[in-house]
Amino acid sequence: MSNFWDERYGDKEYVYGTNPNHFLKVQLHKFPKGKILFPCDGEGRNSVYAAKIGWQTESFDQSIEGMKKAQLLAKQNNVDISYQVADALEIEFIPDTFDAVALLYTHFPKEIRSIIHKKIISWLKPGGVIILEAFNPLQLNNTSGGPKDINMLYSKEIILKDFNEFKNELLTEETIILDEGNYHQGKADVVRYVGIKIQ
Repeated sequence: MSNFWDERYGDKEYVYGTNPNHFLKVQLHKFPKGKILFPCDGEGRNSVYAAKIGWQTESFDQSIEGMKKAQLLAKQNNVDISYQVADALEIEFIPDTFDAVALLYTHFPKEIRSIIHKKIISWLKPGGVIILEAFNPLQLNNTSGGPKDINMLYSKEIILKDFNEFKNELLTEETIILDEGNYHQGKADVVRYVGIKIQ
């Protein structure tokens, strides 16, 4: 899978653009700044934005090409980001490390999704926040991006099951218009979630 993403990120152009995800941008301003994790951070547009507004960022992705472009984008924006090339199933962080985790279009195969979510939950401090936006099954009818395997798409039910010990601040299914580079363009059906870790 890393070869797929290396090929996608290998072009000079930022394939999802350089502006942050809109939902993330809105939500980050609602919480005290601290340490935030960006799993599957790709070309770094989201972590670079978070760093610009004062968050301490940590990122990982399995694509070395994504990391190179993220580091270049950080340099262009005069910020520091910490970025590792790693697989989500293998990477480890110290428990209770992060004040926030941003899961933005991190679509995992069904058989490993809950395992990765459990790891992410363990890395989050009590009182820490999950910010999530992902495609829901209705996205299969659209041409604005995302996996074509319905089992990799998110639903309210998946989120309520995997984050069942969280206080749910927001959980909606929405139809939006994406404008994120060449691969996220047009009508999209998404799930948006903000949850607070209780313990």
